[in-house]
Amino acid sequence: MTSSVPTLTVARARRLALSAQGFSDPRPAPGAATARHLSRVVDRVQVVQIDSVNVLTRSHYLPFFSRLGPYDTALLDRARDGAGPRGRGGRRLVEYWAHEASLVPPSTWPLLAYRMAQAREKAWSRDIAQTRPELLAAVLEVVGEHGPLTSREVEAHLPHGADRSGVDWGWNWSAVKQCLELLFWSGEVTSAGRSSAFERRYALPEAVLPADVVARRDALLDADPQEAVTELLAISLRAHGLGTERCLADYFRLRGPRVAEGLARLEARGEAERVRVPGWTDRPVWRVPGARIPRAVPGTALLSPFDSLIWQRDRTEGLWGMHYRLEIYVPAAKRVHGYYVLPFLLDEELVGRVDLKADRATGALLARAVHWEPGTDLARAVPALEAELEAMATWLGLDRVDFAKS
Repeated sequence: MTSSVPTLTVARARRLALSAQGFSDPRPAPGAATARHLSRVVDRVQVVQIDSVNVLTRSHYLPFFSRLGPYDTALLDRARDGAGPRGRGGRRLVEYWAHEASLVPPSTWPLLAYRMAQAREKAWSRDIAQTRPELLAAVLEVVGEHGPLTSREVEAHLPHGADRSGVDWGWNWSAVKQCLELLFWSGEVTSAGRSSAFERRYALPEAVLPADVVARRDALLDADPQEAVTELLAISLRAHGLGTERCLADYFRLRGPRVAEGLARLEARGEAERVRVPGWTDRPVWRVPGARIPRAVPGTALLSPFDSLIWQRDRTEGLWGMHYRLEIYVPAAKRVHGYYVLPFLLDEELVGRVDLKADRATGALLARAVHWEPGTDLARAVPALEAELEAMATWLGLDRVDFAKS
């Protein structure tokens, strides 16, 4: 039985993973990327994580830079925010809780209906729904009548809901904001994009999403989640190229017995096949049947800490040998590599990592620390990193790259 399962080397598995994530696609000339190029990346990765940390740039811009090089971020804003009055039309991405807070294609949004149906069972949301039901209804009415609106704009309509807990730490949300987040989680409102201050703009789904997308979500709200989970796993497998059950489940934060059942269904339908990757893992690995593996994936890329290529840290270590951890929430004195550390991809290998900050006051991209992986050919890697940093600095509108003196 074991001998009938195809075997891949780690190197071939790595190339398949990189190709699935879009790193084998040719980059356009600097500044020449179009909306079609961005759509190609979306088709590849399917989920783009959002994060509020802005020490370099908003994290959702970085995966596109990693794959396309310098591009106009307004293209991504339009894909997220739509075009025309009230954001109607042209929307290629919509926000929801997918991996974490994420941008996903509108076609994926209905598949998360089972998560929406569970929203009011969660402790924090159950509290606001029970203690302020009249405010919850009023918030939904205001968004429906006046949206898209930010939470502050909704508070202006409902000042009695603008009260906060008074704590000076954590998510000090007003009652209105708590209602909006519950309605967002439950799918009763969605995002029409973000303001210039990166505030979510809330709207009714039918105001910003195609009618067939909303209808499919409605149909799936009360359905057995298994088929939706199976479809999400299929998306994850295509985005990964190959992966363990843990890898594939993590892409959409899927848990429980439905994951194993979903993979079994994909196998039965001929949409997934098992392979062995000695040297990476002893666990079963699935790949897309017939997926083309490039002979090489040349090029360079700086990867956001929130890039989907490296979400699953055990996978990153198994395929690339890099033990990578996010240290943003680690006290400064205990950090090993830095605050906002981007792994550096060079010709299929993760060869180093650099702690970056955009110092807009001085016009510099600060490389606060660079750490190379053991055995890296520095004669090749150093100039490649310098060139990628120069390109990033230009893309961010900065004048130069400054390296911290050791």
